[in-house]
Amino acid sequence: MIAKLPKVTDHIPDLRRYALALTRRGEDAEDLVQETLTRAYDRRADFKPGAAMRPWLMSILHNLHVDGVRSRLVRIRHAASAPANRDFAPASQEDAVRLSEVRRAFLDLPEEQREALHLVGIEGLTYPEASQILGVPEGTVLSRVSRARQSLREREHQPSRRLRVVGGSDGA
Repeated sequence: MIAKLPKVTDHIPDLRRYALALTRRGEDAEDLVQETLTRAYDRRADFKPGAAMRPWLMSILHNLHVDGVRSRLVRIRHAASAPANRDFAPASQEDAVRLSEVRRAFLDLPEEQREALHLVGIEGLTYPEASQILGVPEGTVLSRVSRARQSLREREHQPSRRLRVVGGSDGA
C-alpha cells in the first residue's frame, strides 16, 4: 500500500491565519502565503516523509516573515542615515583611489575568504549564521575571515604603486 502524502493545499487556511496574525494586513498576508508556498515547492526535497507538513510550512512562513521584517528595518535605517551622509564633503581623488585599491584587494581574495568576510564584515551576520549559509563549520568561517583580514592587512603595508605625473614638473 502506498502511503498518501499530505497535501499542501490542506494547510493554506492555517497559513493565511498565521500570516494575517504576523502581518496584520490582508494583502501582505496573501503575499507571505504565496511566497511560503513557492519556497515550500522549491525545497520540497527537504521535507522528510512521515513528518508533519503543517509545522514545516509554518516554519517556512515564519522565517520568511522574520527575513522580511529584518530587510525592512535595514532599509529604514539606511534611508534614515542617508540624509546625514549629505553633510560630508565629496571624496577626494586620493580617497577614490584608496577605495578602489581596497575593493580590488577584497576581490582578489580567494572566493571562500571573500564570501566569509562579506557575510560577517559587510552583511553583519554572526559566525553561526554565516556558517549555516556557507554550509561549513563555524570554526571554518572564523578561520576564513581571519585569513582574509590578515591578507588585507598585509596588502595594506605593501608599498602601493604611485601614479606619476606625466608632463609635470617632477622630471618625468
